[in-house]
Amino acid sequence: MNQESEPEVARRDADGTESSRASRGWWDRNADDYQREHGGFLGDDRFVWGPEGLDEERAGLLGPAEGLAGRSVLEVGAGAAQCSRWLAARGARPVALDISHRQLQHALRIGGGSSPAFPLVQADAGALPFADGSFDLACSAYGALPFVADPVRVLREVHRVLRPGGRWVFSVTHPIRWAFPDEPGPEGLTVAASYFDRTPYVEQDERGRAVYVEHHRTLGDRVRDLVAAGFRLVDLVEPEWPGWNRQEWGGWSPLRGRLIPGTAIFVCERD
Repeated sequence: MNQESEPEVARRDADGTESSRASRGWWDRNADDYQREHGGFLGDDRFVWGPEGLDEERAGLLGPAEGLAGRSVLEVGAGAAQCSRWLAARGARPVALDISHRQLQHALRIGGGSSPAFPLVQADAGALPFADGSFDLACSAYGALPFVADPVRVLREVHRVLRPGGRWVFSVTHPIRWAFPDEPGPEGLTVAASYFDRTPYVEQDERGRAVYVEHHRTLGDRVRDLVAAGFRLVDLVEPEWPGWNRQEWGGWSPLRGRLIPGTAIFVCERD
């Protein structure tokens, strides 16, 4: 029986088509392992912004929980739609969108095989299948934006489907982490690359085809992207690592979390 070879790691350009294809394929192949490994931390109906464990229940970045009832919310890069379940439990009307069919199947698994009380939509975040002004709020916890070659295109799509004054909150890997090795121990505390190197991180197969792509943007890039898409930045949250969280998740760990930020959360509003 042939075993699949380990992907080769490269730093090279990857356009929108290659990035989108790689993301869909990677999440379809790895959704089961991802949910098995991290599902306990993410919960079935918890809204977690990142590996530090900051959740929307305490942070209130979308607004007071009691004010969510009746509001339409688009979750971009929803995965198994745990965040949408949390929103629905508070009376909101979420729509969970993801590029991966297999990730969305886990939303059905969590519901015992039955569809949740909100729509699941498989689509690319760069071409949202919704009419202008369809939503009051939009959110994304590590969804879509780290994996797209043209983040402004995604941001403009989110801007388009939000109503005027609508809030858009998203979390991504903190840009400073790109300068450090993706290791949770002491070896991950020494700068090993330029923070300003925006060359995409690519894992590719033996034929040179990308199977995983992640794109780096500096903090300044993210702010400029938001402004270019028509958003106003209200807050930038850099969660500190809490004492109760002792887990490691990739390069995230209590050791690193006490010293450098791992997540950046952008709180924005549509003009």
